[in-house]
Amino acid sequence: MAISIANQTILITGASSGIGKSCAQLFAQAGARLILAARRQEKLQTLATALEQQYGTKTLLLPLDVQNYSSVSTAINGLPTDWQTIDVLVNNAGLSRGLDKQHESPVQDWEEMIDTNVKGLLYVTRAVVPSMVRQNRGHVVNIGSIAARQTYPGGSVYCATKAAVKALSEGLKIDLLGTPVRVTNIEPGLVETEFSAVRFRGDEDRAQSVYTGMTPLTPEDIADCILFAITRPAHVNISEFFLMPPDQSSAVHVHRRTE
Repeated sequence: MAISIANQTILITGASSGIGKSCAQLFAQAGARLILAARRQEKLQTLATALEQQYGTKTLLLPLDVQNYSSVSTAINGLPTDWQTIDVLVNNAGLSRGLDKQHESPVQDWEEMIDTNVKGLLYVTRAVVPSMVRQNRGHVVNIGSIAARQTYPGGSVYCATKAAVKALSEGLKIDLLGTPVRVTNIEPGLVETEFSAVRFRGDEDRAQSVYTGMTPLTPEDIADCILFAITRPAHVNISEFFLMPPDQSSAVHVHRRTE
């Protein structure tokens, strides 16, 4: 029998847009309580207000930069008493920068990707999982990428960070063996979000060209997979979801219509 997430407390990082926002909307519809974490507080507030009006959702806003360990630790340890029991953690915060060759790319791009995608994920996981072990329940969902499996031109550092997410997900499950805490890694192909706009630092034309002539996945598709994973019976752990749109067959093979 599927598990209901009604009244469960779910922490979503990167909740202000894209996959994180879609997760918040879908989980709210299912009756969850939401801790919404992101850097952009005004976007979080807009989302929280909409969820409360539409679903009566209880939300707690956590303005947070996952790159800062002190900030993460202080925020999680300082949660109000009735929000401290986290049932599900969705490590969604992540980004990519540029498509430069490894030996030519700006070091700052590396720093941002590694600090967010790897260290940020670790910081939040480290702050949340011990309480899951103590409460004898919990589920960690990491947002990885097809990039973890297949390196593409100009993306080696980003791909390396997502390969790290894959390894960290597998390692966390090993470390949690003997506990009922579950771990799921989501590895999508092309998903149309702000991802490409962030990668190209606001160049919307270049960002939009990533999806030209093909039909990408949507953030709602990924949220739906996550909802499926976290509502499986307690004895079932979905270790990985690897999904692509039909117009994509690998990290570098995409069918684009010219009509």
